[in-house]
Amino acid sequence: MPKLWNDTIETHRREVRHAILAKTAALVSEHGLRNVTMSQIAEQAGIGRATLYKYFPDVEAILHAWHGEQIAHHLAHLTAVRDRASGPLQRLEAVLEAFAAISHSSRGHFGTDLVASLHRDGQVAHAQDQVRDMVRDLLVDAAETGEIRSDVAPAELATYCVHALAAAGTLPSKAAIGRLVAVTFDGLRPTSSYVG
Repeated sequence: MPKLWNDTIETHRREVRHAILAKTAALVSEHGLRNVTMSQIAEQAGIGRATLYKYFPDVEAILHAWHGEQIAHHLAHLTAVRDRASGPLQRLEAVLEAFAAISHSSRGHFGTDLVASLHRDGQVAHAQDQVRDMVRDLLVDAAETGEIRSDVAPAELATYCVHALAAAGTLPSKAAIGRLVAVTFDGLRPTSSYVG
């Protein structure tokens, strides 16, 4: 087959997959996981049920794929934010702010049963490891300039940052998120009086 034909088919498959993921997420958000059928998804995505089953075996598999794409998008966003900032301290602060914003915007997408199901598959743990590693590396860079405390291991500080800023998901406003980021960032500043 000519390359143009292969590219067209691949583009079509990506578009169908995207429509399936987006429509499923919208339906589950509106009706709940137990009230969404493969027939509804096929209808909303504008495809036949047989076609839908070629892509995914059930609603839960679709949601796991959707969740994986969301996680990949968030990680790519954090990387882009990091790469746009200049200087170790600015990169660290930009990533912490972006992570807090992601934590806040991700809250309440679905019911707790679905969230628990999505978080069991290992995607979230792997993504958290990647975020923690990114923050740790930024902390190392900033500590080398003396702008971040060096009396606590960067891995420990990274864990502190990720856990502290995950709390942004429970906050009511951007102002509250800003205060949380500021408090978290203050905990990273050099100190000479800590006794552990």
